Amino acid sequence: MNTILYIVTILMLILSYRRDAGRTKKALQKSWNAFSAILPQFLVVILLVGVMLTLMDADTILAILGSDSRWFGVLLAAVVGAVTLIPGFVAFPTAAMLLQGGAGYMQIAAFISTLMMVGIMTLPVEISYFGKRLALYRNLMAFAFSFLVAYVIGLVEALV
Repeated sequence: MNTILYIVTILMLILSYRRDAGRTKKALQKSWNAFSAILPQFLVVILLVGVMLTLMDADTILAILGSDSRWFGVLLAAVVGAVTLIPGFVAFPTAAMLLQGGAGYMQIAAFISTLMMVGIMTLPVEISYFGKRLALYRNLMAFAFSFLVAYVIGLVEALV
């Protein structure tokens, strides 16, 4: 599947270049600049997850974030997701690596949903725009919603 996506991307890039070489070069330059700005964050997170997966064997990951950790693992994953500031394009590959390492689906669902919806690190900025009450309320509701997401994922996983 990846090979097909790469081929389609290359074909579309060639088509774009033939239609307007200047705009294609400009778009490629912009995308390279965006990629360069994001690359350090991406590499740090991948490095940290790689080190974590190297230092922790599958049994440790299973004990902390595995399906057997139940709601304690969900809570732990939700808290880590809430306080971590990782962009989505880094979070999903990280979640995939954790799943391959033995993490449970409910735990990863809680991690990803709090990571995307709760912003402890960005709370001061959010308070400055929306006010303290609304920012706290939104974050608390998003945190609570992540447990609903984890529960639904658990139900779906039980059906499969």
